[in-house]
Amino acid sequence: MDEVRPTTQAHGLASLFPPGLQAIYGECKRLYPDQANPLQVTAIVKYWLGGPDPLDYISMYRNTGCPAQDVQEHWHYVSFGLSDLYGDNRVHEFTGPEGPSGFGFELTFRLKREVGETAPPTWPAELMQGLARYVFQSENTFCSGDHISWHSPLDNSESRIQHMLLTEDPQMQAVHTPFGLISFLQIVGVCTEELQAAQQWNGQGILELLRGVHVAGGPWLITDMRRGETIFDIDPHLQQERVDQGIETEGSNLSGVSAKCVWDDLSRPPEDEEDSRSICIGSQPRRLSDKDTEQIREVLRKGLEFNTKAALPPISSQRQGLDRPQSRKDSLESESSAAIVPHELVRTRQLESVHLKFNQESGTLLPLCLRGRLLHGRHFTYKSINGDTAITFVSTGVEGAFATEEHPYAAHGPWLQILLNEEFVEQMLGDLQELNTREETKLPKEYSWPEKKLKISVLPDSVFDSPLQ
Repeated sequence: MDEVRPTTQAHGLASLFPPGLQAIYGECKRLYPDQANPLQVTAIVKYWLGGPDPLDYISMYRNTGCPAQDVQEHWHYVSFGLSDLYGDNRVHEFTGPEGPSGFGFELTFRLKREVGETAPPTWPAELMQGLARYVFQSENTFCSGDHISWHSPLDNSESRIQHMLLTEDPQMQAVHTPFGLISFLQIVGVCTEELQAAQQWNGQGILELLRGVHVAGGPWLITDMRRGETIFDIDPHLQQERVDQGIETEGSNLSGVSAKCVWDDLSRPPEDEEDSRSICIGSQPRRLSDKDTEQIREVLRKGLEFNTKAALPPISSQRQGLDRPQSRKDSLESESSAAIVPHELVRTRQLESVHLKFNQESGTLLPLCLRGRLLHGRHFTYKSINGDTAITFVSTGVEGAFATEEHPYAAHGPWLQILLNEEFVEQMLGDLQELNTREETKLPKEYSWPEKKLKISVLPDSVFDSPLQ
């Protein structure tokens, strides 16, 4: 349970503030020198005392905008807690001044101020807490250009703004603290059609389009929960001239998603649990090794790397910096032999025949995976939200995959890789064409390529919510 209260930042007490906290307050004070005591939502029971909310505070400021840049008045929300505020290991492991502080970022949000509104709405604070819970529980960090599928109006109204993109806050500058660097990522509310365009092309491209449309965000990407039109409703040319053309020439920079998915090894009898399948009916599936898990997280976290050849991030037990440019030689083969061996000695298994199962939302991303990623020589990963299962599609141009042209289906425990050549990708795109439509598809749907020994099913969500899949 949170409470709203004004902050008490008496100047004489500033030296008593923990350095991480003081650094964020200092950046806020630079922007809002006349709002020393803003309204603040604070966690009654702090996370480090067993409370449910990871963010200690969310400060709320009134921003007058910038008429010269056509920026309207709005409320500005800033989180405290994703970075290391205290430096004493109560929440984040203290790693010193070099590198990121905690997760390396805090969240911000800009909400259009409605006429006559004298105090900021508090629902954005709960939204930010929800995102923070995801980060703490999954240990997956965010970066600019990421998209977040929310599937519900952000303010629980009837609004079309039901998803989010993330970008750098246009005003707040990164700050250095004794506990590391903190950057500020701004949440941007978007409609479903805008989210889908970001998935199919890239988040940064859609953010740039939103900046050019005043009612959709403008230069500072201010969220208006009353916006009833998408940028494609406002300017129909944007879809074909910018998004479709971008997909054709650049592909998609969405390298993976968290999803409802499972896979079965059809070449192994169900009762044979020796060197088990990824989905073991009635038993616990094998867990991913720490290093496999880290590599998959890196795939989901880093997104597209504009290299000569796409490379799966190297298996590494160390958390890598988000802004570290990936070497063109980054691949499993380019690392030392010790780095290639998984943490648990799980041998790579070559499979003869596999069955992939996705829910409808995940299934509709298959054409994106094939057209926007594999036809551009890249890879795409589905990571199950229900367990350790992961499915990575790779093209023949991807370095570091354990699936090969000779053995296109291969697995490390519950992590499956599928290598598809260009000819088969084109065939699959034709067969999966109906998944491109935005209309509800009658489920279940099954697609099969017997000559390739591959089967794909698109199933209702209830199948994945059941303990037996």
